[in-house]
Amino acid sequence: MSAQMLRFELSEYRTRLEKARHAMEIAGVDVLVVTDPSNMAWLTGYDGNAYYVPQCVVVTKDKDPLWFGRGMDANGCRRTAYIAEDRIRWYEDHYVQSDTLHPMTVLGQVITDEGLGSTTIGVEKDNYYLSATAFEALSVSLPNAKFKPADRLINWQRIVKSAQEIEYMRGAGKIVDAMFQRISDVLRPGIKQSDVVAEFTHAGTRGVGPYWGDYPASVPNIGAGADASAPHLTWSDRPIRPDESIFFELAGVHKRYHCALARTYYLGKPTQKLLDAEKAILEGMQAGLENAVPGNCCEDIYMAYVSALARYGLVKTGRAGYSIGLGYPPLWGENSASFREGDKTELRPGMTFHFMTGLWYGDWGIEITESILITEGRVECLSSVPRKLLVID
Repeated sequence: MSAQMLRFELSEYRTRLEKARHAMEIAGVDVLVVTDPSNMAWLTGYDGNAYYVPQCVVVTKDKDPLWFGRGMDANGCRRTAYIAEDRIRWYEDHYVQSDTLHPMTVLGQVITDEGLGSTTIGVEKDNYYLSATAFEALSVSLPNAKFKPADRLINWQRIVKSAQEIEYMRGAGKIVDAMFQRISDVLRPGIKQSDVVAEFTHAGTRGVGPYWGDYPASVPNIGAGADASAPHLTWSDRPIRPDESIFFELAGVHKRYHCALARTYYLGKPTQKLLDAEKAILEGMQAGLENAVPGNCCEDIYMAYVSALARYGLVKTGRAGYSIGLGYPPLWGENSASFREGDKTELRPGMTFHFMTGLWYGDWGIEITESILITEGRVECLSSVPRKLLVID
């Protein structure tokens, strides 16, 4: 794999590997089995739509990472990762979805052949991509190894973005701008929700200028009318209705890097309840953004936001944001820092977050959010979509 074909300079991947090894040393781990595709991509560049079968990257103290996966996906590794041929291992297709065989037993043999069968092995156990059966098969195949949870060990190494990662996210911000512009162009009473989705999906895939649109790690969330009380519903063929609010939460994506954003529209004259909620959210968001400076912590942003809401008699029951960046299904969040009470993660330049200020109640809801970059000075919003309730007369 030539460095020119990678999405980052080879030196950046080397720096990431050293960060991973340092974290492994602190955690007391000799071998790290990385099954989260976002972490696999961050470490090696591997980018494949094969996370529905067992695959991983194995990190050791002294050798280059080892890619392990389905045989037919080995070429995907060769095409996208910097891993050399002698560090690519695979299992045959008769292991796929078998009732009697499991690919992780093959991985156990690979680790044994590497002379690492009696080491301390860290595993991402709290992970969408590692089943209980997979871990059991790996454990049985390595009876002399000691296993330790290594949940989010790599996730935390990803939290401060490089200059190139930030450039990709700014590109994703331009894409999400175009997606919301398309929503504003077509959103009218009578148009079906699915048709609106088709329009902004096209805009998101087409991209903007040099920033082509990648597929999002999470499907768009849409809430119209009473459905706005539920943050994680998607779309139907229901026509858009007049005198009703509808929120769209979606992401522009470039080279797997996300800029998530939500806005609420109202078709007609907004209710006073919605206008009051808009005022509270915008005041709270501004207070949070003013606290989004190096040296403060995630909790400071959350407390500033909920304190502003409290002055309007509103309550935010969940977290108000989370770290974002590189993502694969089912989420664009990084599973690390969150804007919530008790999260003392110190804010540092290069961190990126989705400031998720949405509110959801019994039969209504409103979402006006921002994706932000912590800088040496004033916080940077990655999108330029107007921050307000968007009214269509």
